[in-house]
Amino acid sequence: MHSNYLFSRIGVGAAILLASSVAGGHAADAQGNAPAVDRVEPPSWWAGSTMNPVRVLLHGKNLAGAKVTAGGGVSARSVKVNGNGDYVFVDLAIDKDADPGAKSLKVTTPDGTATAAFEVTAPLPAAGRFQGFSPDDVIYQIMPDRFSDGDAANNDPAIAKGLYGRSNPHLYHGGDFQGIIQHLPYLKDLGVTAIWITPVYENVHHVNTLQADGTAPYSDYHGYGAINQYGVEQHFGDLAGMRELVDRAHAIGVKVIQDQVANHVGPYHAWAKDPPTPTWFTGTAKSHGNNTYQIWTVMDPHGAPDESAATLGGWFANVLPDLNQNDPEVARYEIQNALWWVGMTGLDGIRQDTMPYVPRAFWTQWSTAITRQYPHVNAVGEVFDGDSSLVSYFQGGRKGPDGVDTKMDSLFDYPLYFPLRRTFAQGGSFHDLAVDEAHDWLFPHADHLVTFLGNHDVKRFSSEDGATPAGLSLAQTFLMTNRGIPLVYYGDELGMKGGDDPDNRQDFPGGFPGDPRSAFTEAGRTPQEQEIWSHLRKLAHLRADLAPLRRGSQMTLTQTDKQWAYARTLGGDTVIVALNNDTNPATFTIPVGATNLSNGVTLTDRLGAVGAVTVKDGGLAVTLPARTGAVFVK
Repeated sequence: MHSNYLFSRIGVGAAILLASSVAGGHAADAQGNAPAVDRVEPPSWWAGSTMNPVRVLLHGKNLAGAKVTAGGGVSARSVKVNGNGDYVFVDLAIDKDADPGAKSLKVTTPDGTATAAFEVTAPLPAAGRFQGFSPDDVIYQIMPDRFSDGDAANNDPAIAKGLYGRSNPHLYHGGDFQGIIQHLPYLKDLGVTAIWITPVYENVHHVNTLQADGTAPYSDYHGYGAINQYGVEQHFGDLAGMRELVDRAHAIGVKVIQDQVANHVGPYHAWAKDPPTPTWFTGTAKSHGNNTYQIWTVMDPHGAPDESAATLGGWFANVLPDLNQNDPEVARYEIQNALWWVGMTGLDGIRQDTMPYVPRAFWTQWSTAITRQYPHVNAVGEVFDGDSSLVSYFQGGRKGPDGVDTKMDSLFDYPLYFPLRRTFAQGGSFHDLAVDEAHDWLFPHADHLVTFLGNHDVKRFSSEDGATPAGLSLAQTFLMTNRGIPLVYYGDELGMKGGDDPDNRQDFPGGFPGDPRSAFTEAGRTPQEQEIWSHLRKLAHLRADLAPLRRGSQMTLTQTDKQWAYARTLGGDTVIVALNNDTNPATFTIPVGATNLSNGVTLTDRLGAVGAVTVKDGGLAVTLPARTGAVFVK
């Protein structure tokens, strides 16, 4: 996309056609008062949508007093112009039988007429799309820029020259949609059933000096500084490429989850200087509060409204413009934007960044709109905190003390993440993990939480103090056999190391031209990497094979400082998971009297760590090697 937000009409893309004329039919003087339109958001919509009419935001100049008309199965209603005369809100009603194609919008003022195209598309067939994600899935997180470069032509696009440089961790490295597409078979073989890709919004086309640390130029390669929420970052590809990625993933049974950001935009977004309404943001670029990240204030029953103001209205890093979802136009814009990405590409799920910094009532509106259009599409929210009582407050499924049910199906299980690191990397006690899961009752649906060992915001597991390959593999055993929806951060299947941001976002080895080896192949992995990779692959496929590991109830059978055993039961099928986190072998007995396993039943370890064991006197006597797990089945 270009800085004037022209959309190339590729596949479902919409071309914004710009023209002006005076009432008498002569060309308007470019320096005069004739109206002009240079942005249409959303640029397209589909016939038969549950969001009908769709509210379209036009940007231009000299739009005061504008009237909007349309044709071709589209009718314009409820036109509102902002006080500056540079934004128009117009509701477009689309006939369910409207023919796909560009529709001319005429924006007329006393000084002339501007025309712009709004595209009506055919709805994507639902078969194989809009599937949602669940405990049946294994999610793999990808930062597109750091995974694989499949199209060198977009490494240094003309519109953003100078932002590419693999030697600089803060610049673009060349990863893109085509790189992900090329390695979908690798992910399928690993046992991945869904990929989460970090934001693909169009980001600023020059160095970001507002967030630089003073030592190096920055780019917004990570995608979290949008300048156009309807644009695709040119370094990654275009909308057609995004659609191709989703379609190719679906063709091999892999779902796609898109990272979205309804809380804020980037500091270089045009709105930062020229917002559509006076209340579009909480504050202005020159006068705003800094976010204090005190999430607990949102749920404090004793707090005055001002107590949570810095959390709900403060600007992230004191620079990211905070969208005000209490402004109904902002709420409508963000809801439609989420629907547009799903409808235009066939996505299966959404990851919502910085969820608790947005008013909870907005999430009710947002989730309801998504479910109304796509009943199976669900979302996971980021609540970066280790307190279960706080995090659970944001999961949907019941009303909080404020009377709000966010209807957000899933959250990232940060309360589990912290003890996971302490236990398996630092050699801590299983007690921490057990205590955390004892708080599962706080969540409406603990089994819907996304569990993980790492992501793009924290140092890699293998760079934690005390971390070992054996500890990583045991942690993966826990993750793949425990309740929740497991997530793997790209490269963790190899045991990649990396400290805090940006060191935790290094390139995947073999994903880029000139790499000395390719870890996408067994031949390109070190023996240690191959051992970690093979273990995770075995676990992912085992989870797919054993329904109790995905959908079963969970019961702790025994738990000590270094050993833990739990049962996963679904119907008449029971799986026993045993873990030894000691640096020495351990022999212990697992009581199974509370399960459906009776004396004389023999079980085998599907991971192959130990031999068969038989229930005797209501228990299983097992001996596990150091830092090893077993999965026992009949």
